[in-house]
Amino acid sequence: MRLSFYHGRISQAETEDLLASAGKDGSYLIRDSETVPGTYCLCLLNKTFVHTYRISETSGNWSAQTSKGVPPRFFSSMEKLILTYEEPDQGTVVPLLHPVEYKTYKIQSQNGDLQDEYLEILGI
Repeated sequence: MRLSFYHGRISQAETEDLLASAGKDGSYLIRDSETVPGTYCLCLLNKTFVHTYRISETSGNWSAQTSKGVPPRFFSSMEKLILTYEEPDQGTVVPLLHPVEYKTYKIQSQNGDLQDEYLEILGI
């Protein structure tokens, strides 16, 4: 399954640049965590500040570490998690409003042809 807003292994600085260039409160993307292997970061722009929420999967259930005092919630898929946090007052500083899409890029094959390369994540 592909998530169009999953950016893979990008740094916090690259994330901040992408979200700043989107320029709208509620812009978000998902990237690999730099510090905790096997987890993801939901990065969300609000008033020029990027808030990061760790997303993890345990026994087929997905959860996001949200604002302090908000009880943990579990979802059967990443898509259901994202749909929930698109709504107001679910535990993020602002709702997820504007996905920052991962862009395809051109690479040159060995025979000289240009090909589209897509980032694909299996299992989410």
